[in-house]
Amino acid sequence: MTAVAIAAVACVCVSATPSGAATDAEPVVSRGVTIPAFYTPPAQLPTANGTLIRKEPLPLGLSLPGLDGRPLPGTATRLMYKSTDSGGRAVAVTGAYIEPSADWKGDGPRPLVAVASGTMGQGDQCAPSFALEHPLTLNGETASIGYENLAIYRLLATGAAVVVTDYVGLGATDRLHTYVNRLDQGHAVLDAVRAARALPATSLTSDSRVAVYGYSQGGGASASAAELQPTYAPDVVLAGTYSGAPPADLTSVMKGIDGSALAGALGWSINGFAQAYPDMRSVVEANINAAGRKALADISTMCVGDAVFGYGFTNSTAWTASGKSVAEIIAAEPRAQAVLDQQRIGTLKPAGPVRLATGIEDDIVPHAQARQLAVDWCRKGGNVTYAAVDLPNLGDRLLTNHVAPLITDQTHAISWLTDRLEGKPTTSNCWTMPFQR
Repeated sequence: MTAVAIAAVACVCVSATPSGAATDAEPVVSRGVTIPAFYTPPAQLPTANGTLIRKEPLPLGLSLPGLDGRPLPGTATRLMYKSTDSGGRAVAVTGAYIEPSADWKGDGPRPLVAVASGTMGQGDQCAPSFALEHPLTLNGETASIGYENLAIYRLLATGAAVVVTDYVGLGATDRLHTYVNRLDQGHAVLDAVRAARALPATSLTSDSRVAVYGYSQGGGASASAAELQPTYAPDVVLAGTYSGAPPADLTSVMKGIDGSALAGALGWSINGFAQAYPDMRSVVEANINAAGRKALADISTMCVGDAVFGYGFTNSTAWTASGKSVAEIIAAEPRAQAVLDQQRIGTLKPAGPVRLATGIEDDIVPHAQARQLAVDWCRKGGNVTYAAVDLPNLGDRLLTNHVAPLITDQTHAISWLTDRLEGKPTTSNCWTMPFQR
């Protein structure tokens, strides 16, 4: 079975409807979870990036009635909008917008935060917008927790509106999710802002400030959005960007996740890049053995919980015909290495102020490569606030050193971002970078 066939088997593909029309497609099932027909993209997509294709009410799985009749933390709308993938092709992306019940007490009109979720998986049932409706899914086939809901609800509590992107291919049932693809993710984040602005009857105005929040995969997506904004979306001015534990150098990150609790993420990367880039696909086809092909097809339908239970601590040497690791094979293949090199974040100056945080003990998304991103941005004149999260080693390659900073730094991240949304200035600490870990 080729990499193309893997994608075909793994992706639940269904017929689509004309652009803008209400879909009459049937719901599909992924690992025991029913994916609503809403997530089936139309056959024809609009031209302009960020154009709203369709919307519908989204019931939040965690919601309470407010004293004033408005639900807490807000009212959600499921979205589908048009974006552009790394190959320059039109793509439908899903997500959600949440109008908060809390009032914005800062300067100016209600602002908007685009949340780029951390790693959720590659199955359509893992989509962040789906996790807002179903915060916990445990059915024997799928184990998924909407852990990003905590950050989303905390942002809503500040009075900021939130738009969440599902990224390219996560949720939308026409293709595989292109995990950690720099261009796909950055475009999806920026176009989510455009789609939120296009929604009728929200409290957003043309003067609403915009910020981006993301950790882990989301940290890479938010970092990419900050870099791409001036050329891809000059109309989306960023007041601030939080990038936590960004996978900026995938060559380094690949070595970090191989054999770890999150080894399944290596499979998501291979699947996504093989789908998007013919050169990577040909290298995969030539080097993956039968066990690897089976694993890649299986992993492509999984969420994080499934992958940890099913493929945690797997070494990629078990997936290759030569017994070499995937990192070794890619390093020896200039065409494949070029694909990863194109994903490098840090070659462009980020727009607006950025707060970059990374745990010094992080061994899943290695600390050194994340800190190097801060150095690269500083050298390009970026307004960078770099924070090294100093925690004890909580267990090698168990995910604990990666997850702990997500929790411990979240209050600082949201506070910093809220200050930017209120229009408060910030000063770069780039000049101290040589003396920080």
